[in-house]
Amino acid sequence: MLRFKLAERIADKEFHEKRRITVLEISEATGINRMTLSKLMNKHGANVQTDNLDRLCTYFGCRIDELVEHVPDDAPAS
Repeated sequence: MLRFKLAERIADKEFHEKRRITVLEISEATGINRMTLSKLMNKHGANVQTDNLDRLCTYFGCRIDELVEHVPDDAPAS
């Protein structure tokens, strides 16, 4: 299963920029639907297109491994 670390990236960006970042702001900046972003934050094993991952990596200035983590199905979720 893939675990998306979107909430962690948002928290890091908020800390560095010393301001609140909303899902709406990310949606407007990336062109990704708010519902898609919410699913990435809240649903285990959400399905996402690679172009959306690219947009998020660009927005957060991060590598893909900072946004997505592979968790074997038999491992407990962290």
